[in-house]
Amino acid sequence: MRAIIFDIDGTLLDSVDLHAKAWVEAFQHFGVETAEPEVRRQIGKGGDQLMPVFLPKERIEREGKEIESYRSDLFKRNYLDKVRPFPGVRPLFERMRQAGLTIALASSGKKDEVEHYQDLLGIADLVDVATSSDDADRSKPHPDIFQAAIEKLPGIAPGEMIVVGDTPYDAEAAGKAGLRTIGVLCGGFPESDLKAAGCIAVLRDPKHLLESFDDTFLSQK
Repeated sequence: MRAIIFDIDGTLLDSVDLHAKAWVEAFQHFGVETAEPEVRRQIGKGGDQLMPVFLPKERIEREGKEIESYRSDLFKRNYLDKVRPFPGVRPLFERMRQAGLTIALASSGKKDEVEHYQDLLGIADLVDVATSSDDADRSKPHPDIFQAAIEKLPGIAPGEMIVVGDTPYDAEAAGKAGLRTIGVLCGGFPESDLKAAGCIAVLRDPKHLLESFDDTFLSQK
């Protein structure tokens, strides 16, 4: 194993509930009533894949960009400062660097959000590559974001990379890009859903991954 690619929301950051609340509030602003648990099950997708679950195609074509822009601004205004890192992220990244692993981020979020999150997590100096929705035409569960990460890691074959993510959409997207996935439970999806989507292992959270590091195939010993 030479490279590890991390999703961010729900994997490194406790942000899934906040994203769900922002989507519910944004939909409500446009007269669309949704239930937070239903929206939460879709978090992990980008807006291009989430909106069709709740809106007809015609309305997305007419108002989709406006709705997503409103949701993005709302999240930054009311929720971004409430996002907190899960325990153990920086120590995990430091351990991976000690093991000689290349570290990449692959998020459905916007580029400025990904940059902010690196600072919030205190890992900007440990990340080699970062991709965002700006690098992809389609968001997860399409493979575009992971394919962009692969392209930014020249000389490393997909079989030498592994993804860490918290949603079935991470595993589905990674699988389509020829990558394996370790699932984490901290984003709220059940282990059965993660395994059904193709995760080869499931751990609790970044801290658990750190504690198990020397006992997994991620270790270079």
